[in-house]
Amino acid sequence: MGFGDLKSAAGLKVLNEFLADRSYIQGFTPSQADVAVFSALSGPPSADLCHALRWYNHIKSFGKATASFPGQKKDVSAYGPAGGASAADDDDDDDDDIDLFGSDEEDDAAAAELKEKRLAEYAAKKAAKPGPIAKSSIVLDIKPWDDETDLGEMEKLVRGIETDGLVWGASKQVPVGYGIKKLQIMCVVEDAKVGTDFLEESITAFEDFVQSVDVVAFNKI
Repeated sequence: MGFGDLKSAAGLKVLNEFLADRSYIQGFTPSQADVAVFSALSGPPSADLCHALRWYNHIKSFGKATASFPGQKKDVSAYGPAGGASAADDDDDDDDDIDLFGSDEEDDAAAAELKEKRLAEYAAKKAAKPGPIAKSSIVLDIKPWDDETDLGEMEKLVRGIETDGLVWGASKQVPVGYGIKKLQIMCVVEDAKVGTDFLEESITAFEDFVQSVDVVAFNKI
């Protein structure tokens, strides 16, 4: 078994014929078998050995990444068709010498390992991809102490509350009774960053203006 001397014309001919209907030396993915055979060559095959040259350029394109190919690198004599270069020298083209559809347990294990690795990488990449940001629309009722409270100034103070994930929206003054009005104001928050507790605590901190804060509407966006 083997290609024979891959630095000779006979060995290169065997390699070219071997790769006529194959993409790789073993299996359906690049492996250490390709590295072993590639290393045994003295350079690129000639243009008339088109299958060998196509394979050579493909493996060469991986550069240093060939070190991560799966499988265990063996001696180059462990790879190739039955009969090797001697068969080429004798012009023996018996197809029985080449098992085109043979399977190798080591190749199957390497292919399965590579598949599992790629599936794991895909799952990790998908898990790291950020999902949609959860937001809510909130309407607050802010009641003053009395009818002498300057609602315009109170609104300025409220809108002055700034934090990541908070956007203030429309507002209006709503009559409560006895000449007193309350401030009704809307805001949009990112749920993971801003909660109603934060809003209530921040607004009631203006104790000279604010008597109480109530959430009158809370809707997910």
